Amino acid sequence: MKEDLVPKDLSFTSHINADLRNKNFQNANLKRCILDGADLTGVNLCGANLTNASLKGTILKKASLDGAILDGADCRKANLSLSNMQGASVTGTDLRGIRGRYAVWKGVNWWDARMNDDLKKALSKKWPQKK
Repeated sequence: MKEDLVPKDLSFTSHINADLRNKNFQNANLKRCILDGADLTGVNLCGANLTNASLKGTILKKASLDGAILDGADCRKANLSLSNMQGASVTGTDLRGIRGRYAVWKGVNWWDARMNDDLKKALSKKWPQKK
């Protein structure tokens, strides 16, 4: 098995301002990981557990977050532009000030997250809450 496909455990570690562009963290354990200001452009975080992680100001442009768990994460002012977040969980996640209006939010419970009113309005039009 290739090393880059082995699930990684980076829980409770700090990677502030790290350059992690295009890395493969599929199914990785990143619980309470500190990634503030890190560059995660194009990173694969599909199925990753980012519960209570700190992602303040993190660059997640073109990142794959399909099925990722971001519950309780602090994503204030993160850049999620052009990211794919299908089926991700964001319960209790702080999304205030993020850029991510043009990300794919299909199947994401964005209404359970904390966010600015303008983002909430944009998401409710394109990705309405299922009743």
